[in-house]
Amino acid sequence: MISGVATMFGALGASSTAWGMGQQGAKEAPSAGAEKTRTSLHQEIDFKVGPQRIYEALLDARQFSVFSGAPAEIDRVAGGAFSMFGGIIVGRNIELVPNQRIVQAWRPKYWAAGVYSLVKFELKDQGSQTEVVLDHTGFPEGLFASLDSGWYERYWEPLKKFFA
Repeated sequence: MISGVATMFGALGASSTAWGMGQQGAKEAPSAGAEKTRTSLHQEIDFKVGPQRIYEALLDARQFSVFSGAPAEIDRVAGGAFSMFGGIIVGRNIELVPNQRIVQAWRPKYWAAGVYSLVKFELKDQGSQTEVVLDHTGFPEGLFASLDSGWYERYWEPLKKFFA
């Protein structure tokens, strides 16, 4: 399941175009050097809002659609299915700890059936702001660079604008 989720995000993050709404099945050139074999990534991003606002934006379909600019359907319960970016990313919520943690199995719809990666958002309350710690694991080799940049392009930068 984890390798499937990884493959999904990898395909989505293959390029900013792949993350874009409408280029289904876009392919990515493999990453070079040491990054070529990486199957996980770790990011830490600071937001000038409390953890509840981030938690809600990531799990409320309306808010997700507004910040991402694309349709989303999200069942906000553990085990609930989601479809984001107009159906490009799909998966299930595995663990939800309100305002603290979101763990998801997710994949681009054009990955092979049953292939998923694991995405974990830790929301660390820093008073008037929040540190989001992202760990994305289990994606196929060769996708690190596109996924790493895809999180910034499709989540962090749009979220910062949404909260501004």
